[in-house]
Amino acid sequence: MKTAKRNGKAAAGANGSAAEKTTVILCFEPEAGAAGVRRALAALGLGGEPDNRSRWFEPGLLTVRLDAPVPLEIQERLAGLAGVRSVAAMPATHRLVSRAFTREDSAVALGSGALLGDGRLSLIAGPCSVESESQVCEIAEQVKAADAVALRGGVFKPRTSPYSFGGLFERGLEFLVRARERTGLPFVTEALDAEQLDLVARYADMIQIGSRNMSNFPLLFKAGAHSAGKPILLKRGFASTIEEYLDAAEYVLLGRMLAGADHPGLILCERGIRTFETATRYTLDVAAIPILQERSRLPVIADPSHAAGNRKWVPHLAKAAAAAGADGLLIEVHTDPDRAWCDGEQTITPRQLAELMTRIGEIRGQP
Repeated sequence: MKTAKRNGKAAAGANGSAAEKTTVILCFEPEAGAAGVRRALAALGLGGEPDNRSRWFEPGLLTVRLDAPVPLEIQERLAGLAGVRSVAAMPATHRLVSRAFTREDSAVALGSGALLGDGRLSLIAGPCSVESESQVCEIAEQVKAADAVALRGGVFKPRTSPYSFGGLFERGLEFLVRARERTGLPFVTEALDAEQLDLVARYADMIQIGSRNMSNFPLLFKAGAHSAGKPILLKRGFASTIEEYLDAAEYVLLGRMLAGADHPGLILCERGIRTFETATRYTLDVAAIPILQERSRLPVIADPSHAAGNRKWVPHLAKAAAAAGADGLLIEVHTDPDRAWCDGEQTITPRQLAELMTRIGEIRGQP
């Protein structure tokens, strides 16, 4: 059934100041075509042709910025047009990710039955890169013993140098599946481009979009709109502001809206930003954790491994993130970090992970 969606503040604006700008989001059925888009624009008083106030997202989502609220009767008229699947209107100052859109937190269900963002701190841990079936299965068993709710492992690696190890590709995904079968842990791995989405979604329980791709907006939208509906873990770009990060998250949620999803299925990850400090690889922005939780309804986790760049600092940053209220931690773990194929210097051992999680349990008051 076609619906016109609006939150409480947007509804109040319909009877408020005419100066309040509005964003209208329209999702179209495939058969709507250009004629359907023109009908919708005409109903909004835009003459039936796109202009600089509108933006089209393939394969069927249109956003329109208007200088005044859209009355409910116009929204209902739009929802009744042939080819229009859904309509949402909100003040232009709001985002889909924000608490202004809905006050409810959006916990994300993992394949293990756990909920990330339910008030408890969740651990996602594993190797930076998958090296072999035995390696990833052994690590999976040990991080599960430390109460991890999911396994991480890279198979497509975005390396700065073109001569560094770049991952095992589909073979690595098959090894992660073996680890899931052995331990029951769902796994998250990164997709580097839109062409990899189908492959990663076929195997993984959660798709990671890494720091270097936070501004790859077509990838973000396609990941959100993917028919598999897999949860997305979006890392903050190492040179991005919080506002830029939230705008990036908006692309994923627009994709979700086009796909007809009722749940964001999106996790934010603070992984450190580039500053003038060189003692660590990046600077973990601990303050970003409560700020993101205040400005969005999404779970916020932290990656102390990439921020530290040195394994001896990882536990300290992890504890700081936990104390700041992070919903979870993403930590690199290897049975022999000094021989790891990728980022061994920032990787801790399973024993160190177990000790760290005991300490974090004391900090958070979790058994």
